[in-house]
Amino acid sequence: MSDGTDTGVGAVVSLWRYPVKSMIGEELKAARLSDHGLLGDRACALIDRSDGKVATAKNPRKWPTLFAFAASFIERSDSSPQVSAVRIRLPDGTVVTGDRSDVNQILSKAVNREVTLAAAERGGEARSAPAFPTAKSEEYWPDIDGLDHRDVVTDFELPTGTFFDCATVHLLTTATLDRLGQFYPQGRFEVQRFRPNIVVKPAEPTQGFVEDSWIGHTLAVGDEVRLNVSGPCGRCVMTTLAQGDLPMDSGILRTAVQHNRANVGVYATVLRGGTIRCGDRVRLSAV
Repeated sequence: MSDGTDTGVGAVVSLWRYPVKSMIGEELKAARLSDHGLLGDRACALIDRSDGKVATAKNPRKWPTLFAFAASFIERSDSSPQVSAVRIRLPDGTVVTGDRSDVNQILSKAVNREVTLAAAERGGEARSAPAFPTAKSEEYWPDIDGLDHRDVVTDFELPTGTFFDCATVHLLTTATLDRLGQFYPQGRFEVQRFRPNIVVKPAEPTQGFVEDSWIGHTLAVGDEVRLNVSGPCGRCVMTTLAQGDLPMDSGILRTAVQHNRANVGVYATVLRGGTIRCGDRVRLSAV
């Protein structure tokens, strides 16, 4: 990149956001990015009234049914989505919206715990639910050799004012999914297991975890957006859980641990916001 030109690495093939933390999200054709990531991503979460912790599928023993819920926004626009426009499909197929006065009672009954639907405290984003500036959550570590912990639940703190586990954007390449599938052919390494925001198909055929080489670099997506690729995305028990027609499979995480130190995809922060669309070129930027 010493000649000041960008290097093409691939193209965006799908975009995803998850309006309510740890619920199934929605696939988008285009997305607006700001300092807080994709607008509306992890905008809300369920808060356990008994201990104030954020509900997450990272602890499936406490929250065994979160992947049976799906969340989307009623309206899709480039402006910050209203929390009142969150639409949640319950496991029985019932649909509730964030503006219902009894939404907390409905959700509490559905998850069998007393919960509050809360909004992340993000500057400039409208909300109509309680905001939590800081939050804690829990993670169950399965008994898999190579993880930092085994068969234990640990607490972790979410970044201030957000419901993200770590960084605001998660990128994943189709090459990484293909590579993991080669190591464990009976496993279904599908995008939904890994909950990325941006899925990239590399420009050239590759057998490796190509996005790992982007760490420490600036990535240009489309004409406007610039991302700083900050580090690897370490994976957890969520990747092994059943959702939709995907079965529970501990081999998914075990394979990632054995072959890429449990990392699947990379994290990034937004250097310059804007709109990205499926089909946009992705480049390592010289500036």
